Amino acid sequence: MVLQVPLIRLQCGVNSYDWGKVGKSSAAAKFASATPSTNFSVEDEKPYAELWMGTHPSLPSRDLETQRTLLDHVQENQALLSSEIIKRYGEKLPFLFKVLSIRKALSIQAHPDKKLAEKLHAKDGKNYPDDNHKPEMTIAITPFDGLCGFRPLAEISHFLSTVPSLRKVLGESVAKEFESTVKGNETSEDASIVAKNKEALKTAFSSLMNTEEEVIEAAAKDLIKAAKAEGESFAGSGGPTNEGQELADLVIRLDGQFPGDVGLFVQFFLNYVKMEPGEGMFLKADDIHAYLSGDIIECMASSDNVVRAGFTPKFKDVPTLTSMLTYDYAPISEQKMSPVPYAYVALSAAAYSSNSASILYDPPIDEFAVVKTDLKKTGAKATFESIAGPSIFICTEGEGKISVGPKVEDAKAGYVFFVGATAEVVLESTGEQAFVTFKAFCELDGK
Repeated sequence: MVLQVPLIRLQCGVNSYDWGKVGKSSAAAKFASATPSTNFSVEDEKPYAELWMGTHPSLPSRDLETQRTLLDHVQENQALLSSEIIKRYGEKLPFLFKVLSIRKALSIQAHPDKKLAEKLHAKDGKNYPDDNHKPEMTIAITPFDGLCGFRPLAEISHFLSTVPSLRKVLGESVAKEFESTVKGNETSEDASIVAKNKEALKTAFSSLMNTEEEVIEAAAKDLIKAAKAEGESFAGSGGPTNEGQELADLVIRLDGQFPGDVGLFVQFFLNYVKMEPGEGMFLKADDIHAYLSGDIIECMASSDNVVRAGFTPKFKDVPTLTSMLTYDYAPISEQKMSPVPYAYVALSAAAYSSNSASILYDPPIDEFAVVKTDLKKTGAKATFESIAGPSIFICTEGEGKISVGPKVEDAKAGYVFFVGATAEVVLESTGEQAFVTFKAFCELDGK
């Protein structure tokens, strides 16, 4: 079956994990219900965590009209992907697009690089279901917070000296070794010093992650007691990037979700980041993180590999996690992205006059990029030039139309569309509210 017009409205599945937002408070559930599968309805007490958009076999998207999987379509009609994409990534989308709705902390985790993924999949296919790497990008659609990447070393030293229970868990000798190694060299760019700093960080973090559970649980009681009693002065008033009350509240909140968990101490090693809607960040493979709350757009290489070590009842693989991490350390500002105007879209006069915009989030990898488009006036249009690769669009707010050639489809919040390679796409706002879409795409010769 050859598609005459490469525009397909998709029916996308939603996963129910314990950390997901409940019922209609979940954006993932709300969007899934806009194009529901057979017998799907949002249950008030059920958590809905992830909406998946793509060809990944764990939860493949389907053509709403024919009920064929998107994977079937692109394998049968290879021009939908382009020969360049197929040659490099095979007969499937090179990215997986998601909406995550987070009520409580996801696991402390990292995703393997390609080489490690192949080894883990061969060794343990149950817990590592594919052989691909999983760099990922996150864009907030509601206020978001998370733990992402190792803090600057001076901040970790600050917490070792101001959070007694953290120092107790690590042990005095490990804490002193870390402090003496990094002191005066926290921001050095000398390669040999950076290597020593990373090794010291690895030793300290691995020591924490391998501490016996009963020691962690006992120390966690002291940590919670201090957080409740000290308030603004907790953790030496919080350090350079967080306030004491902010960290005290975070400790108490996370203990309510995972009492006595090692993750309560991991937060002193990782950047605590908050993002407002439209802000984004990129996590390369082997970067440690734990998302804590909010609704986000997420795009990643097409993989479902996760190495976990805290804040989870699932399989934990501490030796793999502590050995695989890069141990790069930096302020969160270096992980946040700076979107730029998207060059390959033409805005109509109505779009220009209403401050409509298309902005590009372009991570330093080839598998994907994302464009966010806000059309702020009825009749405002955005015309996307054809690209040599596939795209998926999702509408997150407002109402409008999406068209490819003669085919025109209505678009509302939660509607998802696949667009094949080389197709010109036109978006048009038809409602009073801003028409907001996100486009994930892959093009190897440009963005």
